[in-house]
Amino acid sequence: MSLLNVLPYDRHFYEEHLAGFLPDTFIDCHTHIWIDAHNHFGPDLAARSCAWPGMVAQDNPVEDLNETNRLLFPGKQVVSVLYGQPTVTIDLKRNNAYVAESAAANHFPALYISHPSQPAASVERAVLANPCFKGLKVYLEFAPDYIPNAEIRIYDFLPHEHLALADQHGWVVQLHIARPRRLADPVNYVQLREIEERYPNVKLIVAHLGRAYADEDVGGALEYLKDTKKMMWDFTANTNGHVMEQVLRYFGPERMMYGSDFPIFRMKARRTVENGFYINEIPAGSLGDVSGDPHMREVGGGEAGKITFFIYEEMLACKRACERLGLGRGDVENIFYRNAARLFGVE
Repeated sequence: MSLLNVLPYDRHFYEEHLAGFLPDTFIDCHTHIWIDAHNHFGPDLAARSCAWPGMVAQDNPVEDLNETNRLLFPGKQVVSVLYGQPTVTIDLKRNNAYVAESAAANHFPALYISHPSQPAASVERAVLANPCFKGLKVYLEFAPDYIPNAEIRIYDFLPHEHLALADQHGWVVQLHIARPRRLADPVNYVQLREIEERYPNVKLIVAHLGRAYADEDVGGALEYLKDTKKMMWDFTANTNGHVMEQVLRYFGPERMMYGSDFPIFRMKARRTVENGFYINEIPAGSLGDVSGDPHMREVGGGEAGKITFFIYEEMLACKRACERLGLGRGDVENIFYRNAARLFGVE
């Protein structure tokens, strides 16, 4: 049985819109791998982030990741940047070890998932012990329990001790910001600039374009950050071409990168926005019961057959943003390969 159900409609979509747009080799800077044995559940392990991503896959061993890329991108070679599953139900030690082993076996770069309570010396030993680790993946899920979700700041899950360590070694730090207003929240964008100015050797990546999935999620952030020189932006799991276009206008194609968020974006879905709130439309029955998640909406009948893989929707949004800006082939190569190759040391 195939991992993914690639239908003629999906193949036609890929050939018509993406096969000629994508470079022959590209780098995916944002992938999660783990096996189910890394999970440990308990009554005190309540998730702090959206529920719908967890519906896509019980686990994602590196073999499944490679097979996903083989099925979805025929004729292309994909280099994946690996890291684990940043949830409170994951045994981070075992998951990080699995990532290191998988990266070495596949000649992929990787990031180490750090916990804010972890002593800096422990983080340093773990990263330096594995040459595949190029830095840190940090996540709001690990902020202290006493901080309400709406009040989580970057420094609550990326402490200064870890930033100083990353600055000392020139590491990558990939950052998934918190707070309901996402990138538009001044707490977030002020701290993003603080990090660049205070820790100039950190190779900072703002994941998901700052989670700006709707136009309303941008606010004054890009204008405030326009004078920054280094921070990178990945458009992982983002299908908003208008936001991509704004990021490209402000920072250029040398500071934006592709990421998939696999296994999540191997699902079949398309995204719409209503009053600043994103909704993922999915074929009815494809993910089980989604009635309790306000970000999910089922589509039935013939319309469901027009829904292709979410990652294709993301890539097409980027293509259209590039076309609107008149970007050339070299710019696309930067976005999909060169920028990440430089950042992660891919030869």
